[in-house]
Amino acid sequence: MAKNMQPIAKRCRALGISPAVMGYSNKNSNRNPNGNSRRKKSEYCLQLNEKQKVKFVYGIMEKQFRAYYDKAAKAEGKTGTVLLTLIEKRLDNVVFRLGLAATRREARQLVNHSHFTVNGKKVNIPSYIVKVGDVIEVKEKSCSTTRFKSIADGETKAIVTPKWLEKAENLLGGKVIANPEREDIDFPVEEHLIVELYSK
Repeated sequence: MAKNMQPIAKRCRALGISPAVMGYSNKNSNRNPNGNSRRKKSEYCLQLNEKQKVKFVYGIMEKQFRAYYDKAAKAEGKTGTVLLTLIEKRLDNVVFRLGLAATRREARQLVNHSHFTVNGKKVNIPSYIVKVGDVIEVKEKSCSTTRFKSIADGETKAIVTPKWLEKAENLLGGKVIANPEREDIDFPVEEHLIVELYSK
């Protein structure tokens, strides 16, 4: 499986997003602070930047991202909005949004290692798309690990849960109570530029 191993702080600065979006509140890069403002960006460059931004935040490679776009283009509603909300429903993102992982990268690894169940069944596919009514929980055998015990005991930093998810009382899971909406996307992105890029 391909992995995106680009340096977080450097890549965030290049794409114009905060490392906090990625779950890295203590990362920063002051190297060459004016590097991106030396020349005016072309229309294509702006469109490509928005696509790269979404791919980087969610840790998605090009082939899979294109598949999401094709699916969004066939669905009802604005293609850009459908694309973002579809990607937001990935299992690894839901794990991160529920505060069960510090970053999306960690969430992806935890899902790969079979630490979670969806509706009682083990799911180890980070790209699994959740549906309204799905219940995501830490697998019983994994609850005793140091990582999840600290979450259950309230020792880890609390992450604000979006309104489309409902956190479990024991803090080790949650339920999808609605589909995410455009305002639930927690980083600046002009999705219409992505649509324009793929529409050429």
